[in-house]
Amino acid sequence: MKQNIVERKVMWGDLDSLGIVFYPRYYEWIDACGHLFFEAINLNIGDLWRERRILFGLVETSCRYLKPARYHQEIRIVTNINALDNKTIVIKHSMRALENDELMVEGLEKRICLDVSDPEAFRAIDFPDDIYTVLKGAKD
Repeated sequence: MKQNIVERKVMWGDLDSLGIVFYPRYYEWIDACGHLFFEAINLNIGDLWRERRILFGLVETSCRYLKPARYHQEIRIVTNINALDNKTIVIKHSMRALENDELMVEGLEKRICLDVSDPEAFRAIDFPDDIYTVLKGAKD
């Protein structure tokens, strides 16, 4: 199974008034780490959009908060494929404290393959064979 790992330090602008990470930041990190995962398996989302008019649109997201992250804490975000079928992929993100590997947050993104050649009438399609092969290889 292929995974992508991002390490980051929680900064002042990431915090809410209680001094813990403001929950929308997790969704920003999840989105960014999803794109970095695709790049790591040689599926650049920007290139797919420009060259093939394909995007992986979000159809569902979730986040489970187990322990708050705080200012200057270092975290590790591990991203991998949780599920894959002909049209959709579920990407899992596990955020852990760097100092003790404690699980802090689990996030999921469900994405669907879209033909966006007509922006007024984009539609869900099966992953093209070459893309599905790359995704399947990264999952196994």
